[in-house]
Amino acid sequence: MEHLPDHLLSGYRNFMGGRYSTETKRYRELAATGQKPMTMVIACCDSRAAPETIFDSGPGELFVVRNVANLVPPYQPDGGHHSTSAALEFAVQSLKVKHIVVLGHGRCGGIQAALDPGAEPLSPGDFIGKWMSMVAPAADIVANNSMMTVGERQTALERISIRFSIANLRTFPCVKILEDKGRLSLHGAWFDISTGELWAMNRQSGDFERPGNG
Repeated sequence: MEHLPDHLLSGYRNFMGGRYSTETKRYRELAATGQKPMTMVIACCDSRAAPETIFDSGPGELFVVRNVANLVPPYQPDGGHHSTSAALEFAVQSLKVKHIVVLGHGRCGGIQAALDPGAEPLSPGDFIGKWMSMVAPAADIVANNSMMTVGERQTALERISIRFSIANLRTFPCVKILEDKGRLSLHGAWFDISTGELWAMNRQSGDFERPGNG
């Protein structure tokens, strides 16, 4: 009986014989004492932009939440189901992370969908369309800029949406209070899948710049 796809089982065997065997003590410590990551990363679901891989992180080092286009919705305590907000609440209030990084990436499918709102929905529910409507005002402005190429518009909105998500993070009282006290810092980053380049957002100007060792 096939319980999991063969490639997953093969990968698991490699993990147990490789990384787990060399980090067994670390995993057992984490199991016994719990996780205490200093950094939360809000990233995209895209399989090409995994934060743990990009930042070469070990077990217990990053608390990661992934959604379509790495968006953070505004603070909205309305009784609905809010996955990203729940993860944020846990990271800040329980784990007491010191940093939150919104990590975007090039060639993001969610951003592409936002730039083409007239495209046929993937399903009657149009969950992607509704989710990406959070950046619709910016998407409309960028999409109608005839001075930019298609690729430039894509990159522009990918980076604008990171700044948008950081602004939304500050609508959460727990985030704003801790940031004002200097106990929590917010960061933006953008990863280029094709070149491996990482661009970090300047926290004063909002510009995206290459870190010194990039």
